[in-house]
Amino acid sequence: QVQLVESGGGSVQAGGSLRLSCAASTYTYYMGWFRQAPGKEREGIASISGDGTKNYADSVKGRFTISRDNAKHILYLQMNSLKPEDTATYYCAAGGSRVYLLQLSGVNYWGQGTQVTVSS
Repeated sequence: QVQLVESGGGSVQAGGSLRLSCAASTYTYYMGWFRQAPGKEREGIASISGDGTKNYADSVKGRFTISRDNAKHILYLQMNSLKPEDTATYYCAAGGSRVYLLQLSGVNYWGQGTQVTVSS
């Protein structure tokens, strides 16, 4: 069993930045960030393997950066140039290789979610 606890969400104006953190109870090789906007399906936006290889959805590529501290079991998401369409609940996720491919079906563990609101 892996416990995931997110922090760092909040409200920001368009163009601003936020950094999300996710503290994991143990090391997991594949981790990622997913988000769900009101009325929309949950989608994968960024993932990272234990060796640091990263994958991004086109919607966030060039604006968001995923990273991890393997020693502390912490996952990060640096979000820059935020847009109103980035408004969503953001979830930390861990699981198998399909997490790296940003597929929901690969997720075995979810965090509780943290709200990000971007105003225009």
